[in-house]
Amino acid sequence: MVVRIWHGWTTPANADAYETLLRDEIIAGIAARKMPGFRDIKLLRRPLASEVEFITVMEFDDVAAVRAFAGEDYEAAVVPPKAREVLAHFDERSQHYELRLERS
Repeated sequence: MVVRIWHGWTTPANADAYETLLRDEIIAGIAARKMPGFRDIKLLRRPLASEVEFITVMEFDDVAAVRAFAGEDYEAAVVPPKAREVLAHFDERSQHYELRLERS
């Protein structure tokens, strides 16, 4: 399994709007694509001193499934225009890791 991690930061004033956009449009749109090999997405949020950090953690069967989501340059961030409008800054590239152990 491949885990894709991405970070974005916004102002405290934009944080709730960004989270709503993620939940209602972006993540819902990803799920609606019903991509083979896409397993799950998690959304993390953390307030910092002057901004709010968001992390998405996506799980895929393999790199081919990641490419189906992100394109041939699969490390490139997938950040829709509406999200760019409310983000202060974000990772231009996502990180990918092999999941080696998962324990519940």
